[in-house]
This record gives sequence, C-alpha cells and structure tokens, in this order.
Amino acid sequence: MSSAQSSAARVLPVPGGTLPAGRPTTAPPRLRLVQAPEQARSRAPFVLLCMAILGAALLGTLVLNTAMADGSYEAASLQRELAQQAEVSDNLKAQLDERTSPQALAGRAQELGMVQFANPGILSLSDQTIHGGAGGAGAAG
Repeated sequence: MSSAQSSAARVLPVPGGTLPAGRPTTAPPRLRLVQAPEQARSRAPFVLLCMAILGAALLGTLVLNTAMADGSYEAASLQRELAQQAEVSDNLKAQLDERTSPQALAGRAQELGMVQFANPGILSLSDQTIHGGAGGAGAAG
C-alpha cells in the first residue's frame, strides 16, 4: 500500500486534546461498505429474440417467393389455355361464317332438293293483292 492510502485508513487525532463525555474516542471511519451491484441481466434472451425475428422474416420471404413462383406457373398455364380456347373460338366463328354465307346456303338448299324461284310474288297487306309472281298480278281471294 502507498502512504496516501494508509493515511486515509488511520484515525486522525481530534484537536483540543479531550473529547466530550459520551462520545467515542475514535472518529467514525471515512470508508463504508458498498453493496455489490445487482447482477446484470443476460443479453441472451434479446439475442435469441433478434435471431427469431430474423429467422421468421427469412422464412416468410421464402414462403412468399414460393407462392409467387407457383402463381406465376399457374398464370402461364392459364394463358396457354386461354390462347387455345381463343383459337378454338376463332375456328368455330370461321366455320359459322362459312356455313352462313349466301353461296353455302344456296348449295345446301339445292342438296335438300329446293329450287330457286325466279320471280317471287309480293303480298300487299293494305289492299290484299299479290304483285308479280307466277300467277301475275291477281287478287287474293
């Protein structure tokens, strides 16, 4: 120990020689006991919490990425199916246009035994007469 530390631990004499009655002859010590500091809390729970949050974020990102990839494959499949259905629809419309054309209708009518009438008559409802046609302009009657 150094001399400064040893002098701090000694009791110094009181000036004046005598002490009043009822007081101890020694002065109270300048040093006192200090309680030990409380145990510092461990950082392990905080570190584990941070690791858990990080792990959950990574897992969430993985799940989201997988779901988006599945959605992408499904969207591509649906687009292919839509293109196929559009092609089928276009083919059916072309067939309908072909079958409803005047030439196709005339050909089909001839196949069924129908003949084309060259001079059809026109019925006038106001005076109930037939104009033109095979019988000429005669009155209905």
